Amino acid sequence: MKRHRFEPARLLTGLTATGVGGAYVGEAAGAWDLPGALPVLAVPAGLCLSGITAAVWAAVRRHRAASAGGGQE
Repeated sequence: MKRHRFEPARLLTGLTATGVGGAYVGEAAGAWDLPGALPVLAVPAGLCLSGITAAVWAAVRRHRAASAGGGQE
């Protein structure tokens, strides 16, 4: 199986989608009663958090690459 590099932004996006989906399933099953705006607001909040995480992760990768390659010349 091919290994993929770790991407925390994708993990957060998947967890957000799973959480909102689970909230809708619980609501439909009658397990709990959620406020109507909560799942609708959770999606953009999760996507914003994923975007911030992706930007920070890219900066960390660039910093690591620059520091690893800078001393070889």
